[in-house]
Amino acid sequence: MKIALIGQSLFGQEVYKELRKEGYTIVGVFTIPDKDGRADPLAQIKTPDLQQVTVSIATNLRYQLVSHVMFIRLGMAWRQAQSLTCCPLTHRTLIHGDKKGGFTVFWADDGLDTGPILLQRDCDVEPNDTVNTIYKRFLFPEGVKGTVEAVRLIAEGKAPRISQPEEGATYECIQKKDNAKIDWNQSAEALHNWIRGNDKVPGAWAEVEGQKVTFYGSTLVDNGSIAIGQPLQIPGASRAATVTRAGLLLYGNDSKALLVKNLQFEDGKMIAAAQYFASGSSAAVELTEEEKSFAEQMRVVWQSILNNVSQIEDSTDFFKSGAASMDVVRLVEEVKLRASNCQLQNEDVYMNCTFQDFIQMCVRKLRGEDDEEELLVDYVSKNINNMSVKMPHQLFINGEFVDAEGGKTYKTINPTDGTAICDVSLAQISDVDRAVAAAKEAFEEGEWGKMNPRDRGRLIYKLADLMEQHQEELATIEAMDSGAVYTLALKTHVGMSIQTFRYFAGWCDKIQVRLKLCAIVIPWNYPLMMLAWKTAACLAAGNTVVLKPAQVTPLTALKFAELAARAGLPKGVVNILPGSGALVGQRLSDHPDIHKLAFTGSTEIGKHIMKSCAVSNVKKVSLELGGKSPLIIFSDCDMDKAVRMGMSSVFFNKGENCIAAGRLFVEDNIHDHFVKRVVEEVKKMKIGDPLDRATDHGPQNHKAHLDKLVEYCQIGIKEGATLVCGGKQVQRPGFFFEPTVFTDVQDHMYIAVEESFGPIMILSKFKSGEVDNVLRRANATEFGLASGVFTRDISKALYVSEKLNAGTVFVNTYNKTDVASPFGGFKQSGFGKDLGKKTCCCYYVAVVLYSCPVKEMALHKDTFRPLRVEQATS
Repeated sequence: MKIALIGQSLFGQEVYKELRKEGYTIVGVFTIPDKDGRADPLAQIKTPDLQQVTVSIATNLRYQLVSHVMFIRLGMAWRQAQSLTCCPLTHRTLIHGDKKGGFTVFWADDGLDTGPILLQRDCDVEPNDTVNTIYKRFLFPEGVKGTVEAVRLIAEGKAPRISQPEEGATYECIQKKDNAKIDWNQSAEALHNWIRGNDKVPGAWAEVEGQKVTFYGSTLVDNGSIAIGQPLQIPGASRAATVTRAGLLLYGNDSKALLVKNLQFEDGKMIAAAQYFASGSSAAVELTEEEKSFAEQMRVVWQSILNNVSQIEDSTDFFKSGAASMDVVRLVEEVKLRASNCQLQNEDVYMNCTFQDFIQMCVRKLRGEDDEEELLVDYVSKNINNMSVKMPHQLFINGEFVDAEGGKTYKTINPTDGTAICDVSLAQISDVDRAVAAAKEAFEEGEWGKMNPRDRGRLIYKLADLMEQHQEELATIEAMDSGAVYTLALKTHVGMSIQTFRYFAGWCDKIQVRLKLCAIVIPWNYPLMMLAWKTAACLAAGNTVVLKPAQVTPLTALKFAELAARAGLPKGVVNILPGSGALVGQRLSDHPDIHKLAFTGSTEIGKHIMKSCAVSNVKKVSLELGGKSPLIIFSDCDMDKAVRMGMSSVFFNKGENCIAAGRLFVEDNIHDHFVKRVVEEVKKMKIGDPLDRATDHGPQNHKAHLDKLVEYCQIGIKEGATLVCGGKQVQRPGFFFEPTVFTDVQDHMYIAVEESFGPIMILSKFKSGEVDNVLRRANATEFGLASGVFTRDISKALYVSEKLNAGTVFVNTYNKTDVASPFGGFKQSGFGKDLGKKTCCCYYVAVVLYSCPVKEMALHKDTFRPLRVEQATS
């Protein structure tokens, strides 16, 4: 079988190549004439069996080329030919808002596109798809395959002829400029479909301030979000449009909104819609010597592309001088070769088409002065804590705040009074898949995966700076959503988060291994700090992130997403999905495109996640799980410090602390005195509103946890432990629980074994001098997250810290974590480390010494565990 091919562009060239691979003989190629001395890619092919390449259309074919390909099966002469046409169904599909699109290969008749169907392929159409996105994702690769398959079916005598109705099966009236005028009496979705269906050819247009303006780059805006901007009256529209920093916000007759990125005027000039009122008013940038050199290099590039222009002047127009779309692609790549940090999009060229405008735009980008895209945020605002707090409440996917599928929401509760703070979007499985797809595209196709590590570090530093600028707001949100005392939230929850991002920003150009897509599932006790501990290292290594905050504490994670976007992190790098663990967490564990999952939470859920990650795609896992950290207090301790730090070890952050001392072993000859001192201090603690600067102890995180603590204490009393103080809910609104002290706790008791995760001190005696016996008791737990020892004897401190089976051993202090020191556990407290430099060692133990008479300490010879020592102060 001999074939003649009619077509154009790279699509036609790829079809030709694939047919040749299949062994078919191509005897004729018909394509478009050369433009400005440059041949179409299809006209550049040369093979021995090709009899004719024609660069004009044969009139007897009555065929207008609109990205079509025709195959002609030849007998003895041309007039006996049978014709096939491959027709993409894109413009009409988008205009009608169809959920499916695709292409048809059919036998051409007199109308060329109404003949019998031979083959069809379809694909899903996303709400913000354009002709270009569908073409790149589906029509180009699958269209080539489909047309080749059609020829194969003909050659095998298996090609069907399926009749199709003539109605609607034509391009008549679709791609004509006069027919693309916008009818404003439609919904926002219908307007969006009309604009994207006519983008780029012929372009949907409307009259604006007396001139014909064409609209490009439409996206739907979730939840009708309103942005601050300047109104623009458009005749016939249901309400005035708004020129915002993100673009032109348009409204349908249903009061919902869509956003248009670019506008083109009748003279051909294209601008960013956000610059409508500023068009032509920006002052020229004065170039440095280095920038002048870059400009001259680009003048040479323009000259090589526009070889029909004798000299490139500042006023030379790229497109009026004969440039086409392929020339735009080349120009963008030429810029990258000469200035890798000047990342252009094709639209940048269209909107800066004179040489002077083009150079000015490039220089602004090189200087980092190009306008940031406005982030549309539907805030929940509250005047609280002597400030105005603005809280995002939607999912954050691909750089945008969006509603969950079906608009599903839930209420997040303020534990101080039990009232709802706001409705938060509740992520569904489809939302997880969208977020993972965005993260994957950001890594594989976006600038994040290709960015210079030092540039990545600068962005993370900028994020840390923004967090610092908003630290009071973040601390207020944290106090309101989690019950953390404001002063603690400011210093630890937020303060250490900022330190973490700054620490890992410095590692960006020193990390060589990346995992690509990372999922993170964090707990509710330190919502922002747990996010920072895991996300900062992930971003520093160049990975992208999909993070699920705890369902009961989503608000600081969403505020973080806003700050990350404002810091300039590219779309898709950070994605935040509030939702249930059973749905969102499970899907992340199962998702085949996730390469690493980091989880902090209960041991039970950690085991389930580990199993799901293994079964799905054997993804890497790091787990920070439960703890029952022992604290041993010897009689030779500094009693004042032991009491103060012992209190902190249990009651810090209301006891909602993964490394809290779950059990205190006190040497018998100081036990009673220690208990007396602790109870005295407990009675001084002020329980109350976490935003009150005098409050020591705020509410527990949520009602279910409060109920668990009440039950925990009831079990302790029933088993025979002595309740010295506390043990019940505080009689006031909210989820407050009294700081509690139990003594006479025996090793077999429930409260001696199980973690409370609350403000409950569990005290047991040990006999004087029985160091090894108390170590045996302290290690008789399934957990191994943290531990501590108080003694003035440095030899005893070293011996005990070596024997305790825990990831961190505190010596004469507690809760003193540092961003440079690795953190993680042994046994059923999990594996993998947060913080610190990543090393090849399997295990770490961070030993923090405080108030010990030593200045330095060497590593143990039989271990790789680093020992961090603080200078003695007493």
